[in-house]
Amino acid sequence: MTIEEEVFRKMKIDFDKISKYGFKKDKSSYKYSKNIMNNTFRVDIEINSNGKVEGKVYDLSFGDEYTNFRIEDSTGSFVGQVRDSFKNLLKDIRTNCFIREDFIYEQSNRITKAIKEKYGDEPEFEWDKFPGYATFRNKESKKWYGIIMNIDKSKLDKNSTGEVEIINIKLEPSEIEYLVNQEGFYPAYHMNKKNWITVILNNTLSDEKIMKLIEKSYSYTVVNKNYAKNEWIIPANPKYFDIDKALRKSKTMTWKQSTDIKINDIVYIYVGSPYSSIMYKFKVVEVNIPYKYQDENLKIKRAMKIDLIKRYKKGKLSFSKLKEFGVNAIRGPRYMPLELSKYINKI
Repeated sequence: MTIEEEVFRKMKIDFDKISKYGFKKDKSSYKYSKNIMNNTFRVDIEINSNGKVEGKVYDLSFGDEYTNFRIEDSTGSFVGQVRDSFKNLLKDIRTNCFIREDFIYEQSNRITKAIKEKYGDEPEFEWDKFPGYATFRNKESKKWYGIIMNIDKSKLDKNSTGEVEIINIKLEPSEIEYLVNQEGFYPAYHMNKKNWITVILNNTLSDEKIMKLIEKSYSYTVVNKNYAKNEWIIPANPKYFDIDKALRKSKTMTWKQSTDIKINDIVYIYVGSPYSSIMYKFKVVEVNIPYKYQDENLKIKRAMKIDLIKRYKKGKLSFSKLKEFGVNAIRGPRYMPLELSKYINKI
């Protein structure tokens, strides 16, 4: 990756601003020159009609192009000064003439814009380790219907290399089986290949076709009227956190908030093996608390405070009982089925 590619990554040029900055149009490109380092070097910048930026540095003492600053292994204070001066000029141009984009490639940003317009959902960049990965989730159900990722194409096709952006979407297994052998489609990267498929975002497929598939994926996330929208089931692992011990100190607990739970919502805590039961009922009293846990691997960004309402005996609301009401998995926060809510309130 060149210095220019690094600085202007995820940036889109605003052609209305570059003339004000000092760029002059020359045929199909825009050019700009500036002396740096006490007029000992000149930088020539050219931006083509697609917004690609290329720069050259000239040593004014000799009139030759100076390229040592581009050599990664080239060290020394002088080379470093030239490199820093060049990058600082590029960053200034970026600040004044470019607009930040969510993703690297044009189709990724067009699809993102279309999703915003159709569903009102913004991409959520949830992983510090993977800053180019973003999820799209239904506001009501909090379920994902799309995930954009930047990966090396070799992970999709062993005979290809180079960075690409993809989107994973959920479809019927029969449709996945039909599409996966067509150009632009691949078995789902890092997801269940039976229910998800990977679509490459390099203009192989039209935006219209991709949006039609996203519409199908979105349909799986629509909240069923048979769910209580203000009641949640949240899993807990007793190996990592002793809830009873925490409750002996206070009936109010701080808990990871991984979705847009609201104040006064009801949270049922499902405790995994060896309990495998809903064990607690809480009321949410505070949300969106900035939070940083000591264990950086947990990556908790926000938390909520919950007040204990009721404890349940082990087995009273076992997983087998929950399955009778359509709860077949509890991998993350999920809505409480309405009939299960009624059943719990009766007991």
